Amino acid sequence: MEKAQPEKISILLVEDDSNLSMVLQDYLELMNYTVVSGVDGEEGLAKFMQHPVDLCILDVMLPKMDGFMLAKSIRKINQSVPIIFLTAKSLKQDRLQGFDHGCDDYVTKPFSTEELNLRIKAILRRCIKDFSDGRVEEQKMLPIGKFIFDVKNMLLISDFGEQTLTRKEASLLHLLLQHKNKLMTRDLAQNTIWGETDYYIGRSMDVFIARLRKYLKDDPSVNINNVHGIGFTLEEKTIDKL
Repeated sequence: MEKAQPEKISILLVEDDSNLSMVLQDYLELMNYTVVSGVDGEEGLAKFMQHPVDLCILDVMLPKMDGFMLAKSIRKINQSVPIIFLTAKSLKQDRLQGFDHGCDDYVTKPFSTEELNLRIKAILRRCIKDFSDGRVEEQKMLPIGKFIFDVKNMLLISDFGEQTLTRKEASLLHLLLQHKNKLMTRDLAQNTIWGETDYYIGRSMDVFIARLRKYLKDDPSVNINNVHGIGFTLEEKTIDKL
């Protein structure tokens, strides 16, 4: 019996520079990826809704709908698909805006196709590792105060309802739970979840921490405390009943 061939990784590429788009598409297909392409934000969103993709590569300065708005629209449909931004901009605020819209990486033009491929592979490795680690399989439902964290389905469940988490939110919460009532350093979190440390990733992590605090705010026994400049502690306290 012949072995089934593994499915190719499918990538959505949205780039309005036709020459660059052609070069990238040819290279990615040579690297054995399936490429779905668009030339503006509206077409990119339509292609995303029409085709299942494993990763998105979005130019920031797109006509009709810029890359940030496109990423925001994609996140409403799929919170976990990895997103890489391509941009000629290198301003700090633009990079922070990209991470705030949930991007996984940010590549500044000009760049080499080999560099882009390395970034893609690194992100895909992290995606596979996030919830395929054997230690996660030991316990798929983790209690946090009045909440239950469904690791496999990336859900935070309580009497208040269900909150679907993004891949990075779920990864960060799981890492915090592994260090419950102990210090989780910023460097550990960045290296484990993002694969590296820098200023922009640190700011992005702060955004995800703020979201987790918002999700957990209905239970006063659970707090994510900031240890200034060092890291965070997820504390679960016993609340005395009067």
